[in-house]
Amino acid sequence: MIPDDSWFNAFITLLVILDPAGLIPIFLGLTANMNPGERRQTALTASLISFSILVIFTLVGLQILAILGISFGAFRIAGGILLFFIAFEMIFEKRIERKEKTVEAAITRGHIRNIAAFPLAMPLIAGPGTISATILMARKNHNLHGVITTLLVVSGAILISYFFMRLASPIERVLGDTGRSIVTRLFGVLLAALAIQFVADGMRTIFHIS
Repeated sequence: MIPDDSWFNAFITLLVILDPAGLIPIFLGLTANMNPGERRQTALTASLISFSILVIFTLVGLQILAILGISFGAFRIAGGILLFFIAFEMIFEKRIERKEKTVEAAITRGHIRNIAAFPLAMPLIAGPGTISATILMARKNHNLHGVITTLLVVSGAILISYFFMRLASPIERVLGDTGRSIVTRLFGVLLAALAIQFVADGMRTIFHIS
């Protein structure tokens, strides 16, 4: 049986990577011309697509690594470096700038009808960082109980992101630019610490350090 705090840590990791508060301005920008019903449908569709992507990587992510000949230690280090880069962007507000550019590109290319799939579901929700964390979680807990609990953790994090998108307008009014910036930076610091732990664990795996 996996200790409860391990699952809690995994849930926090996914939640930090997803950065629900950071999704708010992006979601509002993507759905600026939509009515409330269309916004609800967009949020639901994006959540379902991103959950499906993470389910696939939960079930067969390890097999993909095996086919490519990538050791889990190497993947853990790579995932940690990637998460640290995302944390750096969150702390210094680079992530918001990059996401806003993605929004502009999606609009100018006429992808309004497909924004639930791109860029919301992929790569803003089920992006490289989230996929990496999901595979790491599945590798650590590979029995039936672990897979089921991993899927519950993933669904919980996606559900929270869904509610943030549903409540984007009132949340933005409450937080304001300052509040959103503070929350995003706080999540970035937590993610940086978790990323360092990923790298340390990967080094121990590769070099067989107890």
